[in-house]
Amino acid sequence: MKIIAFVFGTAALASATLASATDVGVSISVGDPNFYGQLDIGNMPQPRLIYPQPVIIERGVRAAPMYLRVPPGHAKHWDKHCAEYRACGRPVYFVQDDWYEDVYVPTYRKHHGPDHGHGGPGNGHGKGHGHGHGHD
Repeated sequence: MKIIAFVFGTAALASATLASATDVGVSISVGDPNFYGQLDIGNMPQPRLIYPQPVIIERGVRAAPMYLRVPPGHAKHWDKHCAEYRACGRPVYFVQDDWYEDVYVPTYRKHHGPDHGHGGPGNGHGKGHGHGHGHD
């Protein structure tokens, strides 16, 4: 009986530890090197793209194209990752990392200030590779 109580007690402690670990939030914003998600191109200089044509996973949906910066491998295997960005039915242009870092970020900071968006919830990917987005 003591063994069963020990097993259940250990399981309860482990689940409580896991539950508290999942409550940890990480916020990454536009301008951060670990930001992946939708970019507002607006008045930005012409983006350098990974592919010249938009990628569309689900045909038949009419939606405006979106520009995304995604981690390496996501563009190549877009069918496996489009749902993370809620973009399977949209035409998507993937921007090159060097354009994001060398052109987009400095222009964004010039117009919004160097600290705009940092430390707040929501625009970036929490783990630096695909969650939290910035594409609503």
